[in-house]
Amino acid sequence: MARILYLTQIEIDFGAVALLAAECERVGIRRPLVVTDAGVRAAGVLQPALDALGVLPHAVFDQTPSNPTEAAVRAAVEVYRREGCDGLVAVGGGSSIDLGKGVAIAATHEGPLATYATIEGGSAKISERVAPLIAVPTTAGTGSEVARGAIVIVDDGRKLGFHSWNLMPKAALLDPALTLALPPLLTAATGMDAIAHCMETFMAPAVNPPADGIALDGLARGWAHVERATRDGQDREARWNMMSASMQGALAFQKGLGCVHSLSHSLGGVNPRLHHGTLNAVFLPAVVRFNAAAESIRRERRLERMAQAIGLGGCDPEGQELARALNELNARLGLPSGLAAMGVTRDLFERVIDGAMADHCHKTNPRIATRDDYRAMLEASM
Repeated sequence: MARILYLTQIEIDFGAVALLAAECERVGIRRPLVVTDAGVRAAGVLQPALDALGVLPHAVFDQTPSNPTEAAVRAAVEVYRREGCDGLVAVGGGSSIDLGKGVAIAATHEGPLATYATIEGGSAKISERVAPLIAVPTTAGTGSEVARGAIVIVDDGRKLGFHSWNLMPKAALLDPALTLALPPLLTAATGMDAIAHCMETFMAPAVNPPADGIALDGLARGWAHVERATRDGQDREARWNMMSASMQGALAFQKGLGCVHSLSHSLGGVNPRLHHGTLNAVFLPAVVRFNAAAESIRRERRLERMAQAIGLGGCDPEGQELARALNELNARLGLPSGLAAMGVTRDLFERVIDGAMADHCHKTNPRIATRDDYRAMLEASM
């Protein structure tokens, strides 16, 4: 049985943030807590959202860490309750939006956050009581604004996923103007995150033809525009297409992801200073090669279809050309050449493998990896 759900309202265009007050009214938010980070605020990117709220009373929490933590969720919940808030507006990248989802759970549900983690069987415990959330992304990468999940580092150090259709933002306001000032390296890293989502969900074996089509189109858009957006941040066409690619990757990844994310989630938990999108970019080539042997990949010519979408032609059953093109794109974007360049050492491998084997993305890869497989992928990504 294949379940296909698309559940939220999306506005995408320059100036979309101006709809924020009207969207709060539509979903019944009368006093939002605006969740963001200090960098977004300092860059002036938060201000258009605050201006758009107009006279609507609100509070601001601007201490989202680069990888959201349970401690930050608690701090934001304290502000939410103290200020009498009744909903959330997340303005920022995936970290702020994921933190907002964590607050939506913790402000309305009892017990430690890990209680509601997917791998702890907690998804069914996330009820309709969650606080309503509106997402305003300021990067083009995670797609969390249209996703039912969030990633948070809980108190015991694990980087866990939280998934429920109740966590889906009630509205997503995608305004490419908010990404015009994004620095080149962050543009590249978040852009590769979007490309990774499109590619990995297209490789996932679940049956969802609409998601496959959305992912392939998102991949083509992302591949065609990520270098332009990185080279010239004011390229409005490139910024619009990258925001669309990001959104499309997340609409599609309800199919599931795979080993790229199992590894990046785990390594990001071991070292929270590592950027998630950059890790995805580094892991993609090795995972493409590993997945080439999967029966579903070969039967449905998944690698050849992705190669065709990015202009490589359609004959690449082993994924060698695709993996090479990914490495070359990473290099052109100025991203690290491998894990070693990011400061990762081999003594971390066993801890990373432990986390990858337990990650919620592990079982949705088209080919189930063993510990030795993960070790080989880590080594190939060094």
